[in-house]
Amino acid sequence: MEIEFVGAAQTVTGSKHVVRTKHATVLLDCGLFQGKRSESIEKNRSLGIDPRALSAVVLSHAHIDHSGALPILRKLGYEGPVYCTPATRDLCAAMLVDAAMIQESDARFINKQIARGQSGMDHVEPLYDADDVTRLLAQMIGVPYERKITIAPGVELTFLDAGHVLGSAITVLAVDEGASTTNLVFTGDLGRRRMPILRDPERPPATDVLIMESTYGDRLHAPIQEMDAKLAEVMTRVIARGGKVIVPSFALERAQEIVFALKSLRRRGLMPHVPVYVDSPLTVKITDVFKLHPECFDSDTRALIAGGESPFEFDELKYVSSVEDSKRIDADTGPAIIISASGMCESGRVLHHLKATIEDPKNAVLIVGFQAPQTLGRRIVEHRPRVRVFGVERDLRAEVVVMNGFSAHADQADLVDFAEQAQSGGRLRKVVLVHGEPGPQKVLRELLQGRGMGDVSAPGPGDRLAMT
Repeated sequence: MEIEFVGAAQTVTGSKHVVRTKHATVLLDCGLFQGKRSESIEKNRSLGIDPRALSAVVLSHAHIDHSGALPILRKLGYEGPVYCTPATRDLCAAMLVDAAMIQESDARFINKQIARGQSGMDHVEPLYDADDVTRLLAQMIGVPYERKITIAPGVELTFLDAGHVLGSAITVLAVDEGASTTNLVFTGDLGRRRMPILRDPERPPATDVLIMESTYGDRLHAPIQEMDAKLAEVMTRVIARGGKVIVPSFALERAQEIVFALKSLRRRGLMPHVPVYVDSPLTVKITDVFKLHPECFDSDTRALIAGGESPFEFDELKYVSSVEDSKRIDADTGPAIIISASGMCESGRVLHHLKATIEDPKNAVLIVGFQAPQTLGRRIVEHRPRVRVFGVERDLRAEVVVMNGFSAHADQADLVDFAEQAQSGGRLRKVVLVHGEPGPQKVLRELLQGRGMGDVSAPGPGDRLAMT
C-alpha cells in the first residue's frame, strides 16, 4: 500500500489523500484549496489527481476544504461512487450548490469592478456551476456510522463519528494485503470532547496506520464556558459604543455553535438586546438538515428538541436569505451582530459587511475559527493596517477579536488522546500528520514520539509514503 498526500499536507486546506493498494485506488476527501486567489484558482482547476484511476472516493465531512472540489473531479471525468454519511450527503446537496452560486456571484461582481476600472484583480471564471453539482450528487452514497461495506476490491470501509460537524466521520479502511489486513484510520477533522450539540468523537479500532489532522497540535483550547463569558464581554463592549460585530463564520457548525451560545447568553440575561442576523441562505438550509439527523446530536440537544425548543432560534434573531435584506443590514446605522459566511473571508456576503464596517473603529470583527495563510481572514487576524476587500485596499480600523476556543477542531490534548487510543490496540506502525501547518506539526510530532510513537511524519504536498 502507498499513500500520496496531494492536499492538506503541511497546510490546512484542500484535503486530498490518495490510497493505492494492490487492487484499488481510493481518494480520501476532495477539498477546495483556499488561499491567495490566483494560487487557489490554479490548484483547484488541476487538482493533481487522475480521476479515471480512482476506484472510489471517501468523504469525511461536508466542509468545503474537504468536499468543495468534488464537482471539479466530476467535470474532469470521475464517474465512480463517493461514500459519506447520510448527513454529509444532505449537507453537500446544500453546500456545494451554494459554493457554485457564490463563485458565480463573486465572479460577476469582480468582473464588473474590473470593467469599471475599480479593481486590479484578474478576470474570474467560476470553477463549476449548479449542474456540475447535480451530476456529482447522483454519485454520492450515504453510509451510516458503524456499518462495514466493501467499496473496492480488497477495501472495506467503516465510518465512526468524528464529532467535528454534523455527519463528520472518522474513516476506517480495512485493506486486504494478502497475508494480512492493514487498518488505516483517517481522522478527517477530529472534533472536541464535551462540546454542545454533537456527540463526542468515537474511539478508533486497532490501528496500523493513523492519518491524523494536526491543526491545533501546538495548543490547548480554553473551556467552552470561558468562551461564552468572553463572547458576552465582547458583544456588550462593542454594542455599548454603538458598533456592529461582524462574525465571519463557516455556515456549517460554527454558525450554529455561535447562535447556540448567543441563545444561552440571552436566556441568562448576559447579552444586550440588539438584532442578530445570520446572513446566509445556506445556514437556513443547513439548520433544516440538522433537524433531519438527531443521530448526530448529544443527549442534551436531543432533550431540548424533545421539549419543543429549537437550539437555533430566539427573539431578535433573524435568518437572512434575500440580497435586499442583506443590503439593509449595512444601511442600518444601529448596533447589531452579523454572522455571515465565509469563515475565512474569501468569498460570500461577509465581504460586503466587512467592506461596510472595517474602516470604523466603533465596529469589531470577531474571528471564531482558524484562518489559513494568504486569506483575508488571516490578514485581519494579523492586524494588517490595510487589507484588500474586493480588490480595493481599505484601512483596518475596526477592533479585531480572536476567539479560537470556539473551534470545532481537537486541540493538542484531544489529538494526543486519540493517537494513544489508536496505539492501545498494539498494532500502530505509522502516524502521519496532515491538515496542519509546520509549526504545530513539529510540536505534536515531538510530543507523540515522546509517547512511544516512533514513526511519526508530516509529509509535504506530493509526498508518497510506502507501507513496508
